[in-house]
Amino acid sequence: MTIVAAEQGVGAKLLVKEDSATVGTLGDAELDAALTRHAPAFLRLRREANTYAVEEFAPELTAWRGARVLCERIEPEPRLVICGAGHVGAALARLALLIGYQTTLIDDRAAFVTREQFPDVRLNLVAATDWTESTATEIGNGRGVAVVVVTRGHNEDEECMRAVLAAQPDYVGMIGSKRRTNIVLDRLRELGFPAAQINAVRAPVGLDIGSISPAEVALSILAEIVAERRGGTGASLSAWRRAETQAIL
Repeated sequence: MTIVAAEQGVGAKLLVKEDSATVGTLGDAELDAALTRHAPAFLRLRREANTYAVEEFAPELTAWRGARVLCERIEPEPRLVICGAGHVGAALARLALLIGYQTTLIDDRAAFVTREQFPDVRLNLVAATDWTESTATEIGNGRGVAVVVVTRGHNEDEECMRAVLAAQPDYVGMIGSKRRTNIVLDRLRELGFPAAQINAVRAPVGLDIGSISPAEVALSILAEIVAERRGGTGASLSAWRRAETQAIL
């Protein structure tokens, strides 16, 4: 994950990586250093580019007073790995493609991950011979990846979650009742996975939208994934209006 800061009107560019390593220059070492110090704050911005006055983040640079820089967060396309191609997993895969996620659907039942069922070639289909190995391969280093575990049983959930927690992706969700998810998470605790990692798992996964059908469950899951990625709260956007109306009444 990186940001690019380009001086407006000149075109000089400074690339600041997530580890604070830099490439390029804006033509002034102090300005470069100021932008590098503020890179973590810029990385929390939404993806849309925005311009900032230098005095907003480096008031001490009086020589640059009045100048503006364009800051843009650059990151790879978001990835979603779905473990389980049942009704919910299939619906989630199709929905994720619609909003631009690079999506992988894994199942150990080869008949569930065929091109006849999923003709969209953008969807990466994986017939797993080993849940843990296949999941680990598809997640990679975990950066920029959301993972949802929606397999058919406790054992399959656990096999997937071993690989998931080891890779530490950006988002981890697991479907199931509280009882079912607690069984799996307790097993993972016994295996020695850190409590912080286990507590970060969204289980049961998704936002409470009263979903019933597989497609509605998929929508609730994807809504939570997007909210996590974009920094949303999941709250109703019109809540303030209702609060004001009640206050008037």
